[in-house]
Amino acid sequence: MKLIKNILVTLAALIFSANIASAGEKWDMALAYGAGNFHSANATEFAKNVTEKSGGKLTIVTHPGGSLFKGGEIFRAVRTGQAPIGERFMSALGKEDPLLEVDSQPFLATTYGAAMRLYKASKPEIVKSLDSKGLVFLYAVPWPAQGLYSKKEINSVADLKGLKFRAYNSATIRIAELTGMAPTKIEAAEISQAFSTGAVESMITSPTTGKNSKIWENGVGYFYDIAAWFPKNMVIVNKDAWSKLDAATQKLVMSEAAKAEKKGWDLSKKGNKNDKKALSDAGMKVGKVNSALKKHFEEVGAKMSKEWADRAGSRGQAVLAAFK
Repeated sequence: MKLIKNILVTLAALIFSANIASAGEKWDMALAYGAGNFHSANATEFAKNVTEKSGGKLTIVTHPGGSLFKGGEIFRAVRTGQAPIGERFMSALGKEDPLLEVDSQPFLATTYGAAMRLYKASKPEIVKSLDSKGLVFLYAVPWPAQGLYSKKEINSVADLKGLKFRAYNSATIRIAELTGMAPTKIEAAEISQAFSTGAVESMITSPTTGKNSKIWENGVGYFYDIAAWFPKNMVIVNKDAWSKLDAATQKLVMSEAAKAEKKGWDLSKKGNKNDKKALSDAGMKVGKVNSALKKHFEEVGAKMSKEWADRAGSRGQAVLAAFK
């Protein structure tokens, strides 16, 4: 009887272990932006596709709007394994690796074609760098071209002096310094409050961010389409979580990531057109800066690109050479 009891206990343990194994892995995906944002919607579709096609081996549950971790916490959370997967604005991570700031160097890539060339030139080195930090790179999607928002009309370089400017990474802080604006670091989720309280009165960001935050409701009446740069969000996975997947599931995730990347770029292009129209329809003045301001911004961009290349060293210079 004791032998039979031991056999039954062993069988029960094996069945329990099999049930756990068949349940597969579950990844909670940290997203900084709201569910309606095209980055979040694209990531949600990616998660859904992986979940449905993995046959129960991997379930990905998205948590938009910073509900799992706030934007500034996501990279660390994924790196330390607190979240197995997450999306982060790349150029906010310049202190981790200057190469992650390459897509936010002003006027380096001012079209989608140039932005893609820059991405291809920088991606191998970025993937290698993230791997050394215990992270697996899945895909990256750009925001629409960055434009200049302002509460007041800007007609000259003098109009920029002392303007309270929303910054979100070292590149935007440096732009403020070189143009005489006064930077304050504000995350995307805090934009409306910052403008409504007067903490800031200008910013450089995408038409999508302005539309999603209904920036016109906070006294912002001008959008200058300067196409300064195309910054990207990237999706990364903790390497320990990745290693728990079998080869077939890893292949599936990479395949779906490639599809999400392609769709994300298409959505960005669509937003670049439609979201500027939304700003105009809401009563904002949407247009270009004059030639003197354009020249000034281009000079600032050239200086910043040189500074970045010096900071990024031989890796950064190799990327720029490959891009050009």
